[in-house]
Amino acid sequence: MSSEDRYLVTGAGGFIGSHLVETLLKRGYRVRAFLRYTSNAGRGWLNDLPTELHDRLEVFFGDIADHRAVLEAARDCAQIYHLAALIGIPYSYVAPQSYVTVNVQGTLNILEAARTHGTERCVVTSTSEVYGTAIYAPIDEDHPLQGQSPYSATKIGSDQIALSYYRAFNLPVTVVRPFNTFGPRQSTRAIIPTIITQALQRDVIEVGSRDPVRDMVYVEDTAAGFIEVGQSTAGIGSVTNLATGVGVTVGDLIDRIQAIVGRNLPVVERDERKRPEKSEVFKLLGSAEKAKRETGWHPRVSLDEGLRRTIEWFRRSGHIQNVGEYRV
Repeated sequence: MSSEDRYLVTGAGGFIGSHLVETLLKRGYRVRAFLRYTSNAGRGWLNDLPTELHDRLEVFFGDIADHRAVLEAARDCAQIYHLAALIGIPYSYVAPQSYVTVNVQGTLNILEAARTHGTERCVVTSTSEVYGTAIYAPIDEDHPLQGQSPYSATKIGSDQIALSYYRAFNLPVTVVRPFNTFGPRQSTRAIIPTIITQALQRDVIEVGSRDPVRDMVYVEDTAAGFIEVGQSTAGIGSVTNLATGVGVTVGDLIDRIQAIVGRNLPVVERDERKRPEKSEVFKLLGSAEKAKRETGWHPRVSLDEGLRRTIEWFRRSGHIQNVGEYRV
């Protein structure tokens, strides 16, 4: 791919999307950032990007569920990185139809646009949640899929539609399946920011359960993984995990964060923070052997180093809001 090629990134103002845009720009590529239209033309976390990168950045406002907007956004783009989605698991219990509209219909719109324009590569974002609680670990790409929440069910659907476009229309699609990504710019909807903000400002840490196991990937590694997989021909028509292969419990995360912050607060488990029993995913531990074998990608930032960077960002940025409030 040439540095003069334009790449479309949907969900560009979000947590992972903004880091992916930043990484592409730093590597010299031109990026068209697809952002959800709002009346105040909000750019999300793109506002945090260094100003010297903006000359290669084009902002496109639209709605991923609007096929005409998506078709126009994808025009003249060599690659598409599709990250736009509704991702909050608890909210998917409340508004499942919205998840179908955004995650399934939105992905279909991207695929149709890529097919219409003859896009060189379409990278669709999945999630480790599609695996459900591990039947075996580490989880590789052949692990059975289990929709344990409306959110994960819609992501299974969008993944399968993407792969069907490769089989039916020979569209050069790659599905990237990141495990639990964390880092600067992540909202307190996620577990690590929830713990960090409470550890910094409260006298108690409230969580749902300390027992679930997660495979935590630092966001800069995830962004690099998207690019490495997206620029390799080996993954076309298939799924590729991005994972560390190391599992950590929520309880261990609390201990590590408190040690870095320098506090020792009591921990309280709250029922309202727990998922329904059959919907909870108790163990997500991934294998990234395929990514390493096909692209050479592997995570470079350790969990503790990533936690230190994330804690420092929260301290420095002033984005500590609604501390302790449970957010769906």
